[in-house]
Amino acid sequence: MNNAKPIKIVINALSAKLGGGQTYLRNLLTRLPMDAALDIRIFCPDDLQLPNDPRIRRETASRLTSNPLLRALWEKVALPRFLAAENADILFCPGGVVATKVPKGVKVVTMFRNMIPFDTELVQAMPWGLMRLRNIILKRVMLKSMSEADLTIFISDHARSVIEALTQIPNPHTIPHGISELFRQQEVMPARPAAAPEGRYILYVSRFDVYKHHDKVVEGYAALPANMRDHYKLVFLGETSLPPFEPVQARISELSLVDAVLIGGVIPYDSLPAWYAHADAILFASSCENCPNILLESLAAGRPVLSSDVMPMPEFGGPGLVYFSPFDPQSIAKALAETLISPERAGEVATAARERSRLYDWAITA
Repeated sequence: MNNAKPIKIVINALSAKLGGGQTYLRNLLTRLPMDAALDIRIFCPDDLQLPNDPRIRRETASRLTSNPLLRALWEKVALPRFLAAENADILFCPGGVVATKVPKGVKVVTMFRNMIPFDTELVQAMPWGLMRLRNIILKRVMLKSMSEADLTIFISDHARSVIEALTQIPNPHTIPHGISELFRQQEVMPARPAAAPEGRYILYVSRFDVYKHHDKVVEGYAALPANMRDHYKLVFLGETSLPPFEPVQARISELSLVDAVLIGGVIPYDSLPAWYAHADAILFASSCENCPNILLESLAAGRPVLSSDVMPMPEFGGPGLVYFSPFDPQSIAKALAETLISPERAGEVATAARERSRLYDWAITA
């Protein structure tokens, strides 16, 4: 570490309660340049594991901040006082919302991660209620935050173009996420997951949400020839507590696919690489992403990757993947059949995915 006065950064990550936000912070903070003079104070959920780095210190906010309204009050009243008392140089709000009027001399850095409020069709399809209202408000608040910040970090060029078409951003920079070494193809194949189905399988990792299109994936799988379905099971891994799960489950039953489709639910993060490594094909069928972590992890596994053709997926996957429309089961079926019927084609796609993955490294991001 050099002898320069450390840059004092305060991170407000209290909203990082789900996997994506926590994955970002965990990978970012464990790969800070060792020679960087930093003093980082972070407000975050208790379950976010922080690295053992003397430059990083967890700060405690009121337990009432688990309530969004009370957290907003804390950000307006208590956080500015903390910034002033600590003589902070930077306030970093990775969640995309800046609700704090900072003391003079403190720079504000924010980040654009959540595309959902900016997907007009997705928001308009939501029934009127708290969720739809929340996304309408979030869109306005996030645009205001980005237009007033000293620096806005975008994690895809696609997302940046969406925002820059709506408002002027004073200092935008695109810095995509990286891929953990945990997910990169290893010389020694990891042990097959005990819960994996016998034989070969197609893998889709994502929580069950409307824009993840699990229902279309099921229908696309059902459209495959019977002998191909007999040869390849379909595996879903991801959170099943959201409302879209039940209709997908019902559709599986309607199509008589109960024995062919495995729903594994949420599994430990460090167990995912083995599932990727043993899959014969990895699907990613989302239509609303900013920087799709699951797609990046899939690229690194050294397996054939079939992806949604909706931006920004092609931005990250490059020209070597197999793309399909996530709205069209026949498009999904065609992509699966094209890949699985030809070992040579599958090998080409796997190689292209692995090579593409080399562009994304958390050390570069940090």
